[in-house]
Amino acid sequence: MEKGFVQVYSGDGHGKSAAALGRAIQVASTGRDVVIINFLKGNQNENFLKRMEPEIKIFRFEKSVEEFAQLTDERKQEEIYNIKNGLNFAKKVLTTGECSLLILDEVLGLIDNGIITMEDLSHILDARSDDVDIILTGIRLNDEVCQLADEIIRIESVNYKRY
Repeated sequence: MEKGFVQVYSGDGHGKSAAALGRAIQVASTGRDVVIINFLKGNQNENFLKRMEPEIKIFRFEKSVEEFAQLTDERKQEEIYNIKNGLNFAKKVLTTGECSLLILDEVLGLIDNGIITMEDLSHILDARSDDVDIILTGIRLNDEVCQLADEIIRIESVNYKRY
């Protein structure tokens, strides 16, 4: 049996997480389970998104209200520990097949911040059962991430001047 589908939503434009959430709603509307794990963003929209449970389960392992980039170095170290717990949870979800779709929101930012390596991400993806699809989001895309993906969706900001 073929492994699940891996999509990447990346680029400098806004809407990557929203696009992933839209896909989550599509999957959940067919009766399948979805798990979303948010990274680096702070707790924006968390209360609203929790209303989608139990069909779409949303997790955030970081304790800070602020975004990761706004934290002091000491607090970043504390959050890195929490983030790694979130990644271990993702691996468990993939290993046990607890969902049909797993979204790792802003996981590419973990690579950019040196929190995980491409090898770490690859090991997480390798843990998935055959019928689990995965969406990875983040701003920067590199060749190694492209090799892990079945499909890449680029969301860019375009400056358009009206005359």
